[in-house]
Amino acid sequence: MQDRLLGGWDDHPGPFPRGASGSNHQHPRRAPRTSAQGPHVPLPPAPESFLDRFFQVTRRGSTLAREFRGGLVTFFTMAYIVILNPLILGGFSADNAPTDVAGGWLSAAQVGAVTGLTAGVMTILFGLIANLPFGLAAGLGINSFLAVSVIQEVTWPEAMGLVVINGILIVLFGVTGARTAIFRAVPKELKAAITVGIGLFIAFIGFVDSGFVRPTAGGPPVQLGDGGSITSVPTLVFVIGLLAMGILVARKVQGGLLIGIVGTTVLAAVVEAVLKLGPASATNPGGWHLNTPVLSGRLVSAPDLGLVGQFDLFGSFARIGGLAATMLVFTLVFTNFFDAMGTMTGLARSAGVARKDGTFPRLKAAFIVEGFGAVAGGATSGSSNTVYIDSAAGIGEGARTGLASVVTGVLFLGSMFLTPLTSVVPLEVAAAALVVVGAMMMAQIREIKFTKFTVALPAFLTIVTMPLTYSIANGIGVGFVSWAVIGAASGKAKKIHPLMWVVSIGFLVYFARGPINHLLGG
Repeated sequence: MQDRLLGGWDDHPGPFPRGASGSNHQHPRRAPRTSAQGPHVPLPPAPESFLDRFFQVTRRGSTLAREFRGGLVTFFTMAYIVILNPLILGGFSADNAPTDVAGGWLSAAQVGAVTGLTAGVMTILFGLIANLPFGLAAGLGINSFLAVSVIQEVTWPEAMGLVVINGILIVLFGVTGARTAIFRAVPKELKAAITVGIGLFIAFIGFVDSGFVRPTAGGPPVQLGDGGSITSVPTLVFVIGLLAMGILVARKVQGGLLIGIVGTTVLAAVVEAVLKLGPASATNPGGWHLNTPVLSGRLVSAPDLGLVGQFDLFGSFARIGGLAATMLVFTLVFTNFFDAMGTMTGLARSAGVARKDGTFPRLKAAFIVEGFGAVAGGATSGSSNTVYIDSAAGIGEGARTGLASVVTGVLFLGSMFLTPLTSVVPLEVAAAALVVVGAMMMAQIREIKFTKFTVALPAFLTIVTMPLTYSIANGIGVGFVSWAVIGAASGKAKKIHPLMWVVSIGFLVYFARGPINHLLGG
């Protein structure tokens, strides 16, 4: 597994030689095999199965076992969204659910069902069409934006209509090639910085989700644990899981991440059975975050898909006016567009399928399918679906093709019926896997020439802005603007692609959307 890990380690070059294209159709070298006729007579290569040929598994230096294992790991690291999305968007009554401008609310059970449905369908389609090991699910940035801001102005069906419009625009950008053109215009050093920033970002997510890093009441913004110490048992389980996964990966154990996730989950279940910690809350800060590692209630339940089709495409324009609704769509498009672009950049490099310029096989198809994820998410009221950086865990396990995505998607469809099973893995265990994968992705920092400050500062700003603002799109925007401005001021304006200027101006509008919305509202 780990001998083909990220294509960035000195002693582990990955499935392709450095700089080689992931679309290379030649089979990797096989050692001669002996036969009964003597040790020097090689046997013909074993015939490839249909799955191998369709997904080009062998051609990408992988195996069917790695793909299935990688898909399983990606699902386990993403499964929290089936539990978390209903907590953000819905509730069991209007008293504990985000209510819209008209007092409407979404049922948590229905949101959970459509979350699994849309993630499953879109991840399978992405695997079949784009042939990349990326999982799709409801984007956390957009669902939070909808629940906190958008529904203060429009109803839930109208908000989901805006998400559908956002998705249609992204699909059009993909079909026309505009999204691909912007992707190609980004300098390779900035693409590497995006990968590194995402690695640091997901590691930071892991530290925060596990309670290893917490906010302070006063003083520094964050601290180690509670008051500078690790005080909770779940955080200790995270540390044990992190070290265990790190050791397994360092020793190149096949299935190291999956073994670590399963083993640490078993440890968490034993700890919970003995100590009865329960879920974390204001009165129980030492409990488990999001998922408590225990099976309870029925294992199988029929999903309620009543939210499918419950969206109003143009109602928001009538309610709040064309300009205000357009600004909401603009915010959704920018967040969706560049979050996904940055995530796919990092994942493609991690999977070893990226070319020298950062592009990867079936780039246009990947952008188009990802855009349809936004359409599908709005149409099912589960929020815009986008590529998940958590897919890096499956890639770290050896996944290189869309077969892993198909496995992940099938498991998401199953999660609609098996919600108790998806909630067994506590967030602290998934967080440990994210930190390990974040460390893997940091290897791409070697591609950045920090000796050139016109490169160093934009790359640095890209890397640190992502975790510090909790947003991939913010990091990309800061990187774009600083690259264009510093490069032009340093006498290198001719080397900056015109699309970099166009996107940078768009990001300036994006960053100023608060005052702009205030002016429009005034």
